[in-house]
Amino acid sequence: MGQQSKKQQRPRIVVMGGGTGLSVMLRGLKEKPLDITAIVTVADDGGSSGILRNELQMPPPGDIRNVLTALADVEPSLSEMLKYRFKQGTGLAGHSLGNLILAAMSDITGDFVAGVRELSRVLAVRGRVLPAANEAVVLKAEMMDGTIVEGESNIPKYGKRIKRVFLEPDDVEPLEEAVEALREADAILIGPGSLYTSIIPNLLVPKLAEAIIESQAVKLFVCNVMTQPGETDNYTVSDHLTAVQDHIGHQLFDYVIVNDGEIPPQVQDLYAEKGSTAVHLDLDEVTRQGYKVIADSLVLFRTYLRHDAAKLSHHIYQLVEDWMLRKR
Repeated sequence: MGQQSKKQQRPRIVVMGGGTGLSVMLRGLKEKPLDITAIVTVADDGGSSGILRNELQMPPPGDIRNVLTALADVEPSLSEMLKYRFKQGTGLAGHSLGNLILAAMSDITGDFVAGVRELSRVLAVRGRVLPAANEAVVLKAEMMDGTIVEGESNIPKYGKRIKRVFLEPDDVEPLEEAVEALREADAILIGPGSLYTSIIPNLLVPKLAEAIIESQAVKLFVCNVMTQPGETDNYTVSDHLTAVQDHIGHQLFDYVIVNDGEIPPQVQDLYAEKGSTAVHLDLDEVTRQGYKVIADSLVLFRTYLRHDAAKLSHHIYQLVEDWMLRKR
């Protein structure tokens, strides 16, 4: 009983997004006394996920698998095994083991959501992982030149500025558990991740956006450290926020968490070769739009530039704690 009431006292945080950035952040957040629900995009159509999605008529498992692995309380070797991608074998090359296990679990349980739930139990996941919907959706983009590009993996390759993205079907039903989690949340956290292909697709699911707008939770946006070629070329922090607002028709966030730490010149050069630059913090514009800004040196560089999960989760937890104290 004592343990249950202790769990109930934990702030309930809902994290939305997809991709690597979300997984990195969750590795830090799971160490905090938080009750975490991750709502993950189902618009992925590339690589192993795309093949399984088409051949088995299931939602794409890749982003879900990344999040499950990030929140799992398992040996590092098991984590590595789930991420393992087969390099050869007819029909096997390119698939990650975790995606195949998730496909198998969906088949065994007869349902993708039940499969995710069962794999969460097996991996002793700290929190809940929910797909945004129980069906795959097709993401489309209208470019500034009027062209319509279909498919999450094709949009960044087109090479022109994105005007808007939209879902097909546009009336996709969200998971009821996801809507419920947003209604009960003390904090809602969106980002980091690909702006147009990981973050905004979740917000385009009609009832999810409504639940966020109506929620009394503190709403946080974690901005990407670097721009993404084909998606957010030359975007500032305020450009990211404006894109979200233009799609939802509503200003969602109370706080924006951004990196203001210096990125070493050699790392900038490395990313510049791929067409990626540091996201500029246009502080005056962001504050003029009504957002409160938390800026800190939040990056780590190993093979890739990533958010410092420990520092980032510290700021998030602090904001949530302060919000809870004010509510009391």
